[in-house]
Amino acid sequence: MSKIAFMFPGQGAQKAGMGKDFYEQSETAREVIDKAAELLDIDMKALCFEENDRLDQTEYTQAALVTVCLAMEHVLRERGLNPDVTAGLSLGEYCAIASAGGMTTEDAVTTVRKRGILMQNAVPGGKGSMAAVLGMTGEAIEKVVDEIDGVTIANYNCPGQIVVTGWKESVEKASEALKEAGAKRVMPLNVSGPFHSPMLKEAGEELGRVLENVELSPLEIPYVTNVTAEYVRDISETKKLLAEQVASSVRWQQSVENMIADGVDTFVEIGPGRTLAGFMRKISRDVKVYNVSTWEDVDKVVSELC
Repeated sequence: MSKIAFMFPGQGAQKAGMGKDFYEQSETAREVIDKAAELLDIDMKALCFEENDRLDQTEYTQAALVTVCLAMEHVLRERGLNPDVTAGLSLGEYCAIASAGGMTTEDAVTTVRKRGILMQNAVPGGKGSMAAVLGMTGEAIEKVVDEIDGVTIANYNCPGQIVVTGWKESVEKASEALKEAGAKRVMPLNVSGPFHSPMLKEAGEELGRVLENVELSPLEIPYVTNVTAEYVRDISETKKLLAEQVASSVRWQQSVENMIADGVDTFVEIGPGRTLAGFMRKISRDVKVYNVSTWEDVDKVVSELC
């Protein structure tokens, strides 16, 4: 029997216009987006639908992306498409938990708003950076960065694409060392901070205190955590994992591999862009991958999977 996973992208997938067609076509999506605007006192339509500078600022990006992804998820559920497991890349893990029944949409949106502010303020601008390393294995990259203070692996995205993070000078030093060690390319990323590095440990601890006031519910289905790449079935583990996630590596490739090992053969990426679908092509070509980023995608995906 086929198993379906919903998967949600992380920061970087956002783009002006995201979710506008859902807002125009679906009362359900409108309710999600309007409620988020009310809770956060942010003009969510202007933030998500129009060209603006705020959409790429972490404190706004996170709330905007989670709002739009969950609006899309609600539409798919309404149309009868339900997952067996969920997962999300970094920020997307909040969508995964909400989709799995562990957190309300309202709490997901308000929590990531606070998370975005904490992460944006954690490190002074220009002090940290990140870089994508292409063409090397995780083990080979680990050997190089283990010898350099102040740099660690942020994301295990897929075979041949891993992201390093840390102090700006350390990332630059590691970039040169990785090129010498055989990397095809090392590309600096246009980000506002050294995400998923120990430099954000304090932000993670502060987020843990925020999460103390968030009421979670028993999970209806499991989700996969970035921290260990393992299934989470007990909601009591979630707050600790979300606090740790801010400063720890995102084990996305391992998460997908564990879902496939569990029998998941159909993956539905929900949100703007096709980042996760791109990773899937490199992780496994033996599974079906769908993407829902526009209203037109809904009919196609629902007709094939329901």
